[in-house]
Amino acid sequence: MQTAPDTDRRAAAAVVAHLDHLNLSVADLDETVAWYGRVFGFEVQETGVYNGAPWAILRAGEALLCLYEYAERELLDGHALAERRIHGFNHFGLRVRDKDAWLETLRREQVPVLYDGVVRWPHGDSWYVEDPTGYEIEVAHWDDDVVRFPTVA
Repeated sequence: MQTAPDTDRRAAAAVVAHLDHLNLSVADLDETVAWYGRVFGFEVQETGVYNGAPWAILRAGEALLCLYEYAERELLDGHALAERRIHGFNHFGLRVRDKDAWLETLRREQVPVLYDGVVRWPHGDSWYVEDPTGYEIEVAHWDDDVVRFPTVA
């Protein structure tokens, strides 16, 4: 993959500070809100109903999740999408700073970890879990809480 030099990229588009929110349809809003609260510390900021669908906006730090309940929908995860040759996302990632607190949460909440447990990447560890609807989440802990990549030639 080719990347444009920073000056070209910045001149071509607004510079993004961070991802603002992720919008997901979920099978059971109450169950999902409670799960994200217990597992990741998300708190409800707003609730409502749109076109008959209950929704909630959750916040943990600067991370926002917008959830809409559509109980009748089927989830096609990244693997099912790939089998059908359909684009979509495989998972989304959340970063944790306190690895010990995360491991305690996994134990306390009995959250199953996919792919036989922790995955070691060059600069950190990741755990892959699923929320109540079945969305895959990568929980990343960067070594020394520093996001780093090798320099691109």
